[in-house]
Amino acid sequence: MLDIQLFREHPEIIRKNLEKRKDSEKLNQVDDIIKLDSEWRKRKADLDSLRAERNKVSMEINALKKEGKDASKQIKKAASLPKEIAEGEKWVSEAEEKLRNYLMRMPNILHESVPYGKDDSENVEVRKWGKIPKFDFELKTHVEIAEKIGADFDRATKLSGSGFFVLTGEIALLEQAIARFAIDTLIKKGYKLFLPPFMIKRKPYEGVTDLSDFEKVMYKVENDDEYLIATSEHPMAAFFMNETIDEKMLPIKFAGYSQCFRKEIGAHGIDTKGLFRRHQFNKVEQFVFCRPEDSWKIHEEMIKNAEDVFKGLELPYHVVNICTGDIGTVAAKKYDIEAWMPRQNKYGEVVSCSNCTDYQARRLNIKCGKEGGEKRVLHTLNSTAVATSRALVAVLENYQNKDGTVNVPKVLVPYMNGLKVLGNK
Repeated sequence: MLDIQLFREHPEIIRKNLEKRKDSEKLNQVDDIIKLDSEWRKRKADLDSLRAERNKVSMEINALKKEGKDASKQIKKAASLPKEIAEGEKWVSEAEEKLRNYLMRMPNILHESVPYGKDDSENVEVRKWGKIPKFDFELKTHVEIAEKIGADFDRATKLSGSGFFVLTGEIALLEQAIARFAIDTLIKKGYKLFLPPFMIKRKPYEGVTDLSDFEKVMYKVENDDEYLIATSEHPMAAFFMNETIDEKMLPIKFAGYSQCFRKEIGAHGIDTKGLFRRHQFNKVEQFVFCRPEDSWKIHEEMIKNAEDVFKGLELPYHVVNICTGDIGTVAAKKYDIEAWMPRQNKYGEVVSCSNCTDYQARRLNIKCGKEGGEKRVLHTLNSTAVATSRALVAVLENYQNKDGTVNVPKVLVPYMNGLKVLGNK
């Protein structure tokens, strides 16, 4: 959520940001917000004056009665004040709610290094790593390979409908090995393992993400104020809601591991069959709370952490700087890592790394400061370390052999009980 002071003092920054985002609807709302805020401040001051007047008149009545004097004039005046105050309180309360709803839907201010572009085709490549593999045989799809080593899509559909999968045997062990490797990588970098609940309430969720995600992404638990989490980022972000953190404790670095649940309603939809885009998957996520002056340095560190995971897996990838037309509401800047998918002959998204600056923290009312000193809104950042199902696609495609077997990445062999090749049985 943007700071209301920005609308009061520098509305041109917001207008320029919305023009970059090509968001004409919200651009038209800027004047509405400024006008409503100005009226709210005036009405709030009038209400405070009425309350002060009520207290003053009440004291005058008491004083006159003690002196045995006529207080009828003051009593008559006091009788009219409750109605005026009640009407003022109603207007102020409704205006506050309307103003908050406006602010909750305004997107974050983009960093100056975010490239301008209309959609994901105009994201800018930052760097590449790894050598694109060459094969002298016809490549199998990851679905063919996965089914051979223990994935079952058809029975998952029987159990849960489309958009789900079951992993058994070797591929299940490989999936867990990828997760554990990513967790260990982050722990060595000073991150604390965080295992969240799989459901959180609407109020903290509203502080974390774009409100349109409630319809497009989240699963609502019927008859309960609970939503299944779309990523462990969300409960980690809300963990310190309505708290002030001592700056000596910052940065706080979490490595979240959870199952994630997504409707995936929108342009991409879900895979008809496969592992890449599903309703349920496992993910290791980085999350950091930090001082505002440290967030851009930490953003670069977090994307490097994710790169270290994919370098360890020896999967070719490139890093892209997400453009204005593809970045979404919450992030001020976002990098993606896209891993090479040989069967598809293209890169596919496997990591998103965002600096959300003070946007989430202001919505969640999370501050930092020194004991007895001034408090300020801190910054939050999030980044995938690895979404295991997507990493599986890259591993199966890049490490496949002509006979349909799959070599295990060297770094995962210790997590596989020494198993080096899958699909030999």
